[in-house]
Amino acid sequence: MVEVLPANYFAELDPGSLFPDSRHPLELDVGCGDGTFLQRMAAHYPERNFLGIERLSGRIRRICRLAASQQLSNVRVIHLESAYTLSWLLPAGCASRIHLLFPDPWPKKRHAFHRFVAPDNLQGIHRALAPGADFLFKTDHEDYYTEATGVVDLSPHFTRLPWIPDSEFYPVTDFEQQWLDAGKRIQAARWQRV
Repeated sequence: MVEVLPANYFAELDPGSLFPDSRHPLELDVGCGDGTFLQRMAAHYPERNFLGIERLSGRIRRICRLAASQQLSNVRVIHLESAYTLSWLLPAGCASRIHLLFPDPWPKKRHAFHRFVAPDNLQGIHRALAPGADFLFKTDHEDYYTEATGVVDLSPHFTRLPWIPDSEFYPVTDFEQQWLDAGKRIQAARWQRV
């Protein structure tokens, strides 16, 4: 079963309930969209486990079909709101990496408070990451990039690192390709949990 269905949505998940082999490093794709990035990473890195977090049902169904058709045993997806999943449901320190790629930038000033990279959600990201683990963020929205990097850079719980080397496999997401095709500039940042 690709979709994770917790027995109790008010208790921390048992790490062993997520994947048959929970000894593999776990990477989280927060707001995983159509699952393209998740699927490509899982196919390229069979020695890692990948959990997508997504709140839209149609996307969940697509990810499940995609993972099943490719027989990817290292992919799971959970149908929940990301902030709750990171802050309360996932085991503390479970993730070796968190990918937050092209989240909704809420471009209007009056809506900007909805942006995911904010102090409250940063606590959840910190909680889910193992010590020394990475938080990776990409966006095409310059204001969001400036705001998000400012928030994380000011946190005593994270230290900025250079983006991952070009030699490391890191696929382009569906949104990234869309913005690249439109000629938009992509900005990326990477931090390590202190």
